[in-house]
Amino acid sequence: MNELAAYIQNNLLEVTGTLVGLVYLWLEYKASIWLWVAGIIMPAIYIFVYYKAGLYADFGINVYYLIAAVYGLALWKRGTAKKKELPITFTPKNVYLPLIVVFIVALLLIAWILIRFTDSNVPWWDSFTTALSIVGIWMLAKKYIEQWFTWIAVDTVSCGLYIYKELYFTSVLYGLYALIAVLGYFKWKRLMQE
Repeated sequence: MNELAAYIQNNLLEVTGTLVGLVYLWLEYKASIWLWVAGIIMPAIYIFVYYKAGLYADFGINVYYLIAAVYGLALWKRGTAKKKELPITFTPKNVYLPLIVVFIVALLLIAWILIRFTDSNVPWWDSFTTALSIVGIWMLAKKYIEQWFTWIAVDTVSCGLYIYKELYFTSVLYGLYALIAVLGYFKWKRLMQE
């Protein structure tokens, strides 16, 4: 028990980020607009956690998450001409190719930066989760139901990556994220039908 208390004390930011992440996860599952408030707080915390852990791409993606959370909040609040709040929809077929291109370009660019300019010992895995997260958060802002598939992949890989980096609370959080992403897909599917 003393080891757990010491870990929490030494990793208070990570623990706090994990707690905010659980709130975020619940709000995303419920398709609540308030997820974007938690989506501003959580990356603000994790910027420091990931930098300290040497996960530089994750550090960078959290800067993007801050900006994307503001964008998502505005988009969800604005809604559409027919509905006050943005509805959940399927991703249009013509969007898939640009998303794949963005993912591949981001993956290669981030990996090159990490290999060339940092001491990262996991540049490809860090780049994979970061590049896919860029696509996933944009899809979430658009309220595309398929965004859950990107998070299943990101969260599963991240869970293993954080165990490797000894970020155990964060690893548990991402393990829960992966599970909730599966449930979230079915929840959003039901919400679409309503």
